Amino acid sequence: MRQKLARVLGGVAIGALVISGTAACKADSGSEGSSGNSAACDLKIGFFGPLTGDAAGLGIHMRNGTKLAIDQYNKDNADCKVNLSEYDSQGDPAKAPALAQQAVGDAKVVGMIGPAFSGESEVADPIFEEAGLPIITPSATRPSLSTKGWKIFHRGVGNDTSQGPAAGRYIKNVLKSDKVYVVDDQSAYGAGLVDEVKKVLGTVAGEDKVQVKQTNFSAVVTKIVGSGANVLFFGGYYTEAGLLLKQLKGAGWKGTMVAGDGVNDANFVKVAGQQVAEGTVLTCPCAPATAAKGTFVTDYKAAFENAEPGTYADVSYDITKIFLEGIKSGKASRADLLAFVKSYNKAGGATGVTYKFEPTGELDPAQVLVWAFKVNAGQVVPDIEIPKA
Repeated sequence: MRQKLARVLGGVAIGALVISGTAACKADSGSEGSSGNSAACDLKIGFFGPLTGDAAGLGIHMRNGTKLAIDQYNKDNADCKVNLSEYDSQGDPAKAPALAQQAVGDAKVVGMIGPAFSGESEVADPIFEEAGLPIITPSATRPSLSTKGWKIFHRGVGNDTSQGPAAGRYIKNVLKSDKVYVVDDQSAYGAGLVDEVKKVLGTVAGEDKVQVKQTNFSAVVTKIVGSGANVLFFGGYYTEAGLLLKQLKGAGWKGTMVAGDGVNDANFVKVAGQQVAEGTVLTCPCAPATAAKGTFVTDYKAAFENAEPGTYADVSYDITKIFLEGIKSGKASRADLLAFVKSYNKAGGATGVTYKFEPTGELDPAQVLVWAFKVNAGQVVPDIEIPKA
Protein backbone atom coordinates (compact mmCIF):
# COMPACT_ATOMS: atom_id res chain seq x y z
CA MET A 1 0.00 0.00 0.00
CA ARG A 2 1.30 3.46 -0.83
CA GLN A 3 1.28 6.16 1.77
CA LYS A 4 1.07 9.83 0.88
CA LEU A 5 4.21 11.89 1.24
CA ALA A 6 4.19 14.67 3.77
CA ARG A 7 5.41 17.93 2.29
CA VAL A 8 8.05 19.73 4.26
CA LEU A 9 7.05 23.33 4.89
CA GLY A 10 9.51 26.10 4.13
CA GLY A 11 12.00 23.72 2.58
CA VAL A 12 13.23 22.51 5.99
CA ALA A 13 12.32 18.98 7.10
CA ILE A 14 11.21 18.42 10.65
CA GLY A 15 13.61 16.31 12.71
CA ALA A 16 12.89 12.70 11.94
CA LEU A 17 10.56 12.97 8.95
CA VAL A 18 8.60 10.30 10.74
CA ILE A 19 7.29 7.08 9.33
CA SER A 20 3.95 8.53 8.33
CA GLY A 21 5.80 11.13 6.26
CA THR A 22 7.63 8.72 3.99
CA ALA A 23 6.68 7.29 0.69
CA ALA A 24 6.64 3.59 1.21
CA CYS A 25 5.12 0.53 -0.23
CA LYS A 26 5.70 -2.97 0.92
CA ALA A 27 6.42 -5.60 -1.68
CA ASP A 28 3.73 -8.26 -1.41
CA SER A 29 5.53 -11.47 -0.53
CA GLY A 30 2.85 -13.41 -2.35
CA SER A 31 2.91 -11.47 -5.61
CA GLU A 32 4.52 -12.63 -8.80
CA GLY A 33 8.19 -11.73 -9.04
CA SER A 34 8.47 -10.69 -5.39
CA SER A 35 11.63 -11.61 -3.57
CA GLY A 36 9.64 -12.12 -0.38
CA ASN A 37 11.52 -9.30 1.36
CA SER A 38 9.78 -6.22 2.69
CA ALA A 39 11.11 -3.15 0.86
CA ALA A 40 10.30 0.54 0.67
CA CYS A 41 9.31 1.67 -2.83
CA ASP A 42 9.50 4.87 -4.83
CA LEU A 43 12.06 6.40 -2.48
CA LYS A 44 15.08 8.45 -3.59
CA ILE A 45 18.77 8.52 -2.83
CA GLY A 46 20.46 11.82 -3.60
CA PHE A 47 23.91 12.56 -4.95
CA PHE A 48 25.32 15.96 -3.98
CA GLY A 49 28.48 17.20 -5.70
CA PRO A 50 29.98 18.80 -8.82
CA LEU A 51 28.55 17.43 -12.07
CA THR A 52 29.40 20.53 -14.14
CA GLY A 53 32.08 23.16 -13.75
CA ASP A 54 35.81 23.00 -13.08
CA ALA A 55 35.65 20.10 -10.61
CA ALA A 56 33.10 17.97 -12.48
CA GLY A 57 35.67 15.29 -13.28
CA LEU A 58 35.74 14.31 -9.62
CA GLY A 59 31.99 14.44 -9.07
CA ILE A 60 30.95 12.54 -12.17
CA HIS A 61 32.83 9.39 -11.20
CA MET A 62 31.30 9.46 -7.74
CA ARG A 63 27.83 10.00 -9.19
CA ASN A 64 28.45 7.15 -11.60
CA GLY A 65 29.32 4.81 -8.75
CA THR A 66 26.05 5.73 -7.04
CA LYS A 67 24.07 5.39 -10.27
CA LEU A 68 25.56 1.96 -10.97
CA ALA A 69 24.55 0.69 -7.55
CA ILE A 70 20.99 2.00 -7.94
CA ASP A 71 20.63 0.69 -11.50
CA GLN A 72 21.73 -2.76 -10.38
CA TYR A 73 19.33 -2.65 -7.44
CA ASN A 74 16.44 -1.66 -9.68
CA LYS A 75 17.20 -4.46 -12.10
CA ASP A 76 16.82 -6.92 -9.23
CA ASN A 77 13.83 -5.10 -7.71
CA ALA A 78 11.85 -3.99 -10.75
CA ASP A 79 8.59 -4.00 -8.80
CA CYS A 80 9.93 -1.72 -6.08
CA LYS A 81 12.48 0.73 -7.45
CA VAL A 82 14.64 3.45 -5.90
CA ASN A 83 15.33 6.65 -7.83
CA LEU A 84 18.43 8.83 -8.02
CA SER A 85 18.14 12.59 -7.45
CA GLU A 86 21.15 14.66 -8.51
CA TYR A 87 22.15 17.94 -6.87
CA ASP A 88 24.84 19.59 -8.97
CA SER A 89 26.74 21.89 -6.61
CA GLN A 90 29.58 22.62 -9.07
CA GLY A 91 31.73 22.27 -5.95
CA ASP A 92 30.65 25.78 -4.92
CA PRO A 93 29.71 26.34 -1.26
CA ALA A 94 27.56 29.31 -2.31
CA LYS A 95 25.25 27.00 -4.24
CA ALA A 96 25.04 24.35 -1.53
CA PRO A 97 22.39 25.77 0.85
CA ALA A 98 19.69 26.13 -1.80
CA LEU A 99 20.40 22.63 -3.09
CA ALA A 100 20.28 21.21 0.41
CA GLN A 101 16.93 22.92 1.01
CA GLN A 102 15.66 21.44 -2.24
CA ALA A 103 16.77 17.96 -1.15
CA VAL A 104 15.22 18.05 2.32
CA GLY A 105 12.04 19.51 0.86
CA ASP A 106 11.52 16.31 -1.12
CA ALA A 107 10.28 13.81 1.46
CA LYS A 108 11.06 10.93 -0.89
CA VAL A 109 14.78 11.63 -0.46
CA VAL A 110 15.75 9.42 2.46
CA GLY A 111 19.54 9.26 2.04
CA MET A 112 22.28 11.44 0.56
CA ILE A 113 25.61 10.49 -0.99
CA GLY A 114 27.80 13.52 -0.38
CA PRO A 115 28.30 16.38 -0.28
CA ALA A 116 31.45 15.58 -2.20
CA PHE A 117 33.53 18.56 -1.04
CA SER A 118 34.31 19.91 2.41
CA GLY A 119 33.36 23.53 1.76
CA GLU A 120 29.88 22.68 0.56
CA SER A 121 29.52 20.18 3.40
CA GLU A 122 30.08 22.89 5.98
CA VAL A 123 27.02 24.83 4.80
CA ALA A 124 24.80 21.97 3.58
CA ASP A 125 25.20 19.53 6.46
CA PRO A 126 23.48 21.74 9.07
CA ILE A 127 20.41 21.75 6.82
CA PHE A 128 20.54 17.97 6.49
CA GLU A 129 20.97 17.71 10.26
CA GLU A 130 17.85 19.76 10.94
CA ALA A 131 15.90 17.55 8.55
CA GLY A 132 17.31 14.30 9.94
CA LEU A 133 18.48 13.29 6.44
CA PRO A 134 21.30 10.74 6.74
CA ILE A 135 24.39 11.38 4.64
CA ILE A 136 27.51 9.42 3.78
CA THR A 137 30.19 11.44 2.02
CA PRO A 138 32.59 9.53 -0.22
CA SER A 139 35.17 12.31 -0.33
CA ALA A 140 34.75 15.34 1.97
CA THR A 141 37.87 14.92 4.09
CA ARG A 142 38.11 18.03 6.31
CA PRO A 143 38.52 16.65 9.86
CA SER A 144 36.32 19.26 11.55
CA LEU A 145 33.20 17.99 9.76
CA SER A 146 32.92 15.19 12.31
CA THR A 147 33.27 17.54 15.29
CA LYS A 148 30.04 19.50 14.83
CA GLY A 149 27.78 17.05 16.63
CA TRP A 150 25.83 16.25 13.44
CA LYS A 151 24.07 12.94 13.96
CA ILE A 152 23.42 12.57 10.22
CA PHE A 153 27.10 12.79 9.22
CA HIS A 154 29.11 9.77 8.04
CA ARG A 155 32.37 9.61 6.11
CA GLY A 156 33.20 6.63 3.88
CA VAL A 157 36.96 7.32 3.78
CA GLY A 158 39.66 8.59 6.09
CA ASN A 159 39.96 12.31 6.75
CA ASP A 160 42.86 14.71 6.28
CA THR A 161 44.42 13.73 9.59
CA SER A 162 45.28 10.49 7.78
CA GLN A 163 45.88 11.82 4.27
CA GLY A 164 47.89 14.92 5.19
CA PRO A 165 50.45 13.20 7.44
CA ALA A 166 50.76 10.36 4.92
CA ALA A 167 51.57 12.88 2.18
CA GLY A 168 54.13 14.47 4.49
CA ARG A 169 55.73 11.10 5.17
CA TYR A 170 55.88 10.37 1.43
CA ILE A 171 57.66 13.67 0.83
CA LYS A 172 60.16 13.01 3.62
CA ASN A 173 60.73 9.28 3.27
CA VAL A 174 60.23 8.57 -0.44
CA LEU A 175 61.09 11.85 -2.15
CA LYS A 176 63.56 12.66 0.66
CA SER A 177 62.99 16.35 0.25
CA ASP A 178 64.01 18.84 2.92
CA LYS A 179 62.96 21.91 0.96
CA VAL A 180 59.21 21.97 0.43
CA TYR A 181 56.98 24.87 -0.56
CA VAL A 182 53.28 24.64 0.31
CA VAL A 183 50.36 26.35 -1.40
CA ASP A 184 46.64 26.08 -0.74
CA ASP A 185 43.55 27.42 -2.51
CA GLN A 186 41.93 28.77 0.68
CA SER A 187 39.09 26.26 0.44
CA ALA A 188 38.03 24.37 3.56
CA TYR A 189 39.57 21.28 2.03
CA GLY A 190 42.78 22.73 0.61
CA ALA A 191 43.77 24.82 3.62
CA GLY A 192 43.01 22.00 6.03
CA LEU A 193 45.06 19.49 4.06
CA VAL A 194 48.09 21.80 3.92
CA ASP A 195 47.86 22.33 7.68
CA GLU A 196 48.12 18.58 8.23
CA VAL A 197 51.08 18.22 5.83
CA LYS A 198 52.94 21.03 7.58
CA LYS A 199 52.62 19.26 10.92
CA VAL A 200 54.78 16.45 9.54
CA LEU A 201 57.18 18.59 7.52
CA GLY A 202 57.86 21.12 10.24
CA THR A 203 59.76 24.05 8.72
CA VAL A 204 58.91 24.68 5.07
CA ALA A 205 60.78 26.63 2.41
CA GLY A 206 57.81 28.95 2.00
CA GLU A 207 54.05 29.06 1.78
CA ASP A 208 51.42 30.96 -0.14
CA LYS A 209 47.73 31.01 -0.99
CA VAL A 210 45.87 31.15 -4.29
CA GLN A 211 42.18 31.33 -5.12
CA VAL A 212 39.71 28.91 -6.66
CA LYS A 213 39.25 29.85 -10.34
CA GLN A 214 42.54 31.78 -10.39
CA THR A 215 44.36 31.45 -13.71
CA ASN A 216 47.46 33.65 -13.39
CA PHE A 217 49.96 32.32 -10.87
CA SER A 218 52.99 34.42 -11.85
CA ALA A 219 53.50 35.89 -8.36
CA VAL A 220 53.48 32.55 -6.54
CA VAL A 221 55.58 30.95 -9.31
CA THR A 222 58.28 33.56 -8.72
CA LYS A 223 58.26 32.82 -4.99
CA ILE A 224 58.45 29.04 -5.43
CA VAL A 225 61.32 29.23 -7.92
CA GLY A 226 63.15 31.74 -5.75
CA SER A 227 62.80 29.57 -2.63
CA GLY A 228 64.89 26.76 -4.09
CA ALA A 229 62.21 24.23 -3.15
CA ASN A 230 62.38 20.91 -4.96
CA VAL A 231 58.88 19.81 -3.91
CA LEU A 232 55.62 21.74 -3.99
CA PHE A 233 52.70 20.47 -1.96
CA PHE A 234 49.41 21.86 -3.28
CA GLY A 235 46.16 21.76 -1.34
CA GLY A 236 43.22 22.27 -3.68
CA TYR A 237 41.62 20.91 -6.83
CA TYR A 238 42.87 19.77 -10.20
CA THR A 239 42.15 22.82 -12.37
CA GLU A 240 44.21 25.27 -10.32
CA ALA A 241 46.86 22.61 -9.67
CA GLY A 242 47.27 21.93 -13.38
CA LEU A 243 47.53 25.60 -14.30
CA LEU A 244 49.97 26.34 -11.48
CA LEU A 245 52.24 23.45 -12.40
CA LYS A 246 52.14 24.38 -16.08
CA GLN A 247 53.29 27.91 -15.27
CA LEU A 248 55.92 26.64 -12.84
CA LYS A 249 57.46 24.31 -15.39
CA GLY A 250 57.29 27.10 -17.93
CA ALA A 251 59.43 29.16 -15.56
CA GLY A 252 62.04 26.41 -15.49
CA TRP A 253 61.17 24.77 -12.17
CA LYS A 254 62.48 21.19 -12.03
CA GLY A 255 60.80 19.99 -8.87
CA THR A 256 57.92 17.59 -8.11
CA MET A 257 54.37 18.55 -7.26
CA VAL A 258 52.61 16.50 -4.60
CA ALA A 259 48.88 17.05 -4.08
CA GLY A 260 45.86 15.44 -2.47
CA ASP A 261 42.77 13.64 -3.65
CA GLY A 262 41.23 16.84 -5.05
CA VAL A 263 43.85 16.66 -7.80
CA ASN A 264 43.73 12.89 -8.20
CA ASP A 265 41.81 12.88 -11.47
CA ALA A 266 42.66 12.35 -15.13
CA ASN A 267 41.55 15.92 -15.84
CA PHE A 268 44.62 17.18 -13.97
CA VAL A 269 46.77 15.74 -16.75
CA LYS A 270 44.58 17.42 -19.37
CA VAL A 271 44.88 20.81 -17.69
CA ALA A 272 48.63 20.64 -17.05
CA GLY A 273 49.58 18.75 -20.20
CA GLN A 274 51.04 15.25 -20.25
CA GLN A 275 54.69 16.28 -20.29
CA VAL A 276 54.23 18.83 -17.51
CA ALA A 277 52.19 16.48 -15.31
CA GLU A 278 54.64 13.59 -15.62
CA GLY A 279 55.93 12.43 -12.23
CA THR A 280 53.38 14.36 -10.16
CA VAL A 281 52.42 12.48 -6.97
CA LEU A 282 48.75 12.45 -5.88
CA THR A 283 47.53 11.03 -2.58
CA CYS A 284 44.13 9.64 -1.67
CA PRO A 285 42.63 8.07 1.48
CA CYS A 286 41.45 5.30 -0.82
CA ALA A 287 42.73 2.34 -2.77
CA PRO A 288 42.86 2.43 -6.59
CA ALA A 289 39.31 2.27 -7.97
CA THR A 290 40.67 0.54 -11.06
CA ALA A 291 41.72 -2.37 -8.83
CA ALA A 292 38.36 -2.69 -7.08
CA LYS A 293 37.14 -6.10 -6.01
CA GLY A 294 34.51 -8.31 -7.62
CA THR A 295 32.93 -7.26 -10.90
CA PHE A 296 32.87 -3.53 -10.12
CA VAL A 297 35.40 -2.43 -12.75
CA THR A 298 33.83 -4.54 -15.47
CA ASP A 299 30.34 -3.38 -14.55
CA TYR A 300 31.40 0.26 -14.41
CA LYS A 301 33.05 0.17 -17.83
CA ALA A 302 30.03 -1.58 -19.32
CA ALA A 303 27.69 1.05 -17.91
CA PHE A 304 29.74 4.14 -18.79
CA GLU A 305 31.10 3.72 -22.30
CA ASN A 306 34.22 1.79 -21.29
CA ALA A 307 35.42 4.55 -18.96
CA GLU A 308 37.79 3.54 -16.18
CA PRO A 309 36.36 4.25 -12.72
CA GLY A 310 37.88 7.39 -11.26
CA THR A 311 38.71 8.39 -7.70
CA TYR A 312 36.01 7.45 -5.17
CA ALA A 313 33.76 5.77 -7.76
CA ASP A 314 34.10 2.50 -5.86
CA VAL A 315 33.54 4.19 -2.50
CA SER A 316 30.36 5.84 -3.78
CA TYR A 317 29.16 2.50 -5.10
CA ASP A 318 29.68 0.76 -1.76
CA ILE A 319 28.15 3.45 0.44
CA THR A 320 25.13 3.72 -1.86
CA LYS A 321 24.60 0.02 -1.36
CA ILE A 322 24.44 0.62 2.40
CA PHE A 323 21.39 2.83 1.88
CA LEU A 324 19.93 0.35 -0.61
CA GLU A 325 20.33 -2.52 1.80
CA GLY A 326 18.46 -0.53 4.41
CA ILE A 327 15.66 0.32 1.99
CA LYS A 328 15.44 -3.32 0.90
CA SER A 329 14.94 -4.32 4.53
CA GLY A 330 12.02 -1.90 4.80
CA LYS A 331 13.67 1.20 6.28
CA ALA A 332 11.23 3.70 4.80
CA SER A 333 11.92 6.80 6.87
CA ARG A 334 14.96 9.01 7.23
CA ALA A 335 15.07 8.19 10.95
CA ASP A 336 15.00 4.44 10.37
CA LEU A 337 17.60 4.62 7.62
CA LEU A 338 19.84 6.77 9.81
CA ALA A 339 19.67 4.17 12.58
CA PHE A 340 20.47 1.46 10.01
CA VAL A 341 23.61 3.30 8.85
CA LYS A 342 24.79 3.89 12.41
CA SER A 343 24.60 0.18 13.19
CA TYR A 344 26.11 -0.97 9.87
CA ASN A 345 29.14 -3.27 10.00
CA LYS A 346 29.88 -5.04 6.71
CA ALA A 347 32.56 -5.08 4.03
CA GLY A 348 31.87 -3.28 0.76
CA GLY A 349 31.86 -5.37 -2.36
CA ALA A 350 34.02 -2.99 -4.42
CA THR A 351 36.45 -1.53 -1.90
CA GLY A 352 36.64 -4.43 0.55
CA VAL A 353 36.55 -1.83 3.32
CA THR A 354 34.43 -2.73 6.35
CA TYR A 355 32.00 0.15 6.73
CA LYS A 356 31.64 0.66 10.44
CA PHE A 357 31.20 4.19 11.69
CA GLU A 358 32.39 5.81 14.89
CA PRO A 359 29.84 7.81 16.96
CA THR A 360 31.22 10.95 15.28
CA GLY A 361 30.48 9.50 11.83
CA GLU A 362 34.13 8.80 11.06
CA LEU A 363 35.05 5.52 9.40
CA ASP A 364 36.53 2.98 11.80
CA PRO A 365 40.23 4.00 11.96
CA ALA A 366 41.30 0.41 11.42
CA GLN A 367 39.81 0.60 7.92
CA VAL A 368 41.58 3.80 6.87
CA LEU A 369 44.41 3.60 4.34
CA VAL A 370 46.21 6.14 2.16
CA TRP A 371 47.66 5.52 -1.28
CA ALA A 372 50.07 7.51 -3.38
CA PHE A 373 49.43 7.66 -7.13
CA LYS A 374 51.79 8.94 -9.79
CA VAL A 375 51.34 10.41 -13.25
CA ASN A 376 53.14 8.06 -15.64
CA ALA A 377 52.90 8.33 -19.43
CA GLY A 378 49.82 10.51 -19.12
CA GLN A 379 47.97 8.15 -16.78
CA VAL A 380 47.35 8.44 -13.03
CA VAL A 381 48.54 5.06 -11.78
CA PRO A 382 48.96 3.51 -8.32
CA ASP A 383 52.39 3.95 -6.76
CA ILE A 384 52.39 2.65 -3.18
CA GLU A 385 50.18 2.34 -0.13
CA ILE A 386 51.80 4.78 2.26
CA PRO A 387 52.76 3.02 5.51
CA LYS A 388 51.13 4.27 8.69
CA ALA A 389 53.37 6.13 11.11
